[in-house]
Amino acid sequence: MNLKKLNRDEIKYIAMMTMLLNHIANIFLEPGTFVFTILVDIGYFTAPVMCWFLVEGYHYTRSKKRYAARLAVFALLSEIPFCLAFSEVYNGVESISFCGMNMMFTLLLCFGVLAVREHVQEEGLKLALYLFLFILSMISDWAILAPMFTLLFAGSRGDERRTKKSFLIGAGAFALMNFYPAASPGSLLYSLIYAFLSCCGILLAGIAVVCLYNGKRAEKGRTFFKWFFYLFYPVHLLILGIIRIFC
Repeated sequence: MNLKKLNRDEIKYIAMMTMLLNHIANIFLEPGTFVFTILVDIGYFTAPVMCWFLVEGYHYTRSKKRYAARLAVFALLSEIPFCLAFSEVYNGVESISFCGMNMMFTLLLCFGVLAVREHVQEEGLKLALYLFLFILSMISDWAILAPMFTLLFAGSRGDERRTKKSFLIGAGAFALMNFYPAASPGSLLYSLIYAFLSCCGILLAGIAVVCLYNGKRAEKGRTFFKWFFYLFYPVHLLILGIIRIFC
């Protein structure tokens, strides 16, 4: 039975919706509640999918320079909406302040990781540039993890078994980052459950890519989909940010 029915654009639509749920939870819901936790964890589907299709796009694009330029432009366009949406309340007042670089900037760094992997041959220099890009990602959304996913996916591209391992490694690393055992009774079990739930979105992303993705694009509306996916990120952040500030 062939389960690979989803094309690239359909998976991206799913990723956009899970990202929206994650952002709604982070902006409007109380941390620690059941609904908050579920929506945030569902949203972790998005970043690995973005990194996967970045690797795919890097391989297939007709112009890597134009691809990088698009990421740079939308990173700039997205920064104010990103800060508008995620700035913290200060003295009980909704505000806007710098709260890190947005995911488009992170993807631009991931693009840099792929460029280094392709063009830099000297191992010492390559390692130094990787380290620089990973450290630079620490001021942006999905720090460290997004470049790590990008390297894993680039190394496993075209090999389904290695791709499965890449998703499992990424999910395991993310679970460890969300494992906070403490001394109080029952906290170890809670931390284990919390860590497992946190990586479920990544595991679902792996299922979508490995088991359901048919390797194709939508047959119609390709130009629309291309720009819709770019515009959705800053536009939805802008709307959520305006609601946060004024409602």
